[in-house]
Amino acid sequence: MAHHFQLEFAAKTDTGLVRSHNEDCVAIDTEHGFAILADGMGGYSAGEVASGIAVAVLKEALEDGVRKLRAKRHEWHAQRTMQIHQMMDASIHHANDAILEAACAQPRYNGMGTTLVTALFHEEIVTIAHVGDSRAYRLRQGELVQITKDHSLLQEQIDAGLISPEWAQFSPNKNLVTRAVGVGAEMEVELHDHRLEAGDLYLLCSDGLSDMLSDREICDLLKNKHHSCSSTCDALVQEANEHGGRDNISAILVEVRRDEPRAESLLDRVLRWMA
Repeated sequence: MAHHFQLEFAAKTDTGLVRSHNEDCVAIDTEHGFAILADGMGGYSAGEVASGIAVAVLKEALEDGVRKLRAKRHEWHAQRTMQIHQMMDASIHHANDAILEAACAQPRYNGMGTTLVTALFHEEIVTIAHVGDSRAYRLRQGELVQITKDHSLLQEQIDAGLISPEWAQFSPNKNLVTRAVGVGAEMEVELHDHRLEAGDLYLLCSDGLSDMLSDREICDLLKNKHHSCSSTCDALVQEANEHGGRDNISAILVEVRRDEPRAESLLDRVLRWMA
């Protein structure tokens, strides 16, 4: 699963200006090529517990899954997409079970859950899996596209033609999700593959960012990326706070660069000749 691109990862999470604690949780793994973002819910500290469990369990499961797929690369390449989807789906269901078990063991955590979005980069593909309204965007050649579709009541109303996308930002149902990790044994994960291009910039974010900034504002910040992904994450969070910071704010950026072949040294040529 060695990709033909170089990837730069960065992540930032912030409590915001209104909430007393941060129920978002993020993780990046450059070795195995994935990023995870979870936005917990449930009141008190339960949301923080749910998102923390989801990220920890999913991170371990993805690391194990990627290692196993790499070990049998010659066997699985022809069915790569199917096997990666199965692995990611099983890993997220494992996180779902872990949250349910924690809630059963601690009654004060009953009803906790979390949204989740994760991106796994492999060769020339990124597989996006999500549950809930945490989002993934792609900036390509100056155009920003939301590549996940919110699992929310508001999105269902938009799809049914009951409300326009322009008026959606004013809806009182903005944060009512229709799917979440950890709230029930039956959970459906949505997975999609996207082909990578050099220059792509992928953003995973919680609704604390997407509710505070319009797509145009997010696009402008990403297009003005003159520094590192890390500094751009900082800029996104700062701008969301300047717009009110009413929720926890989390952002993960992954920049795709062409993997330039390394010039062959004299020692490389000698070793290749001797092989």
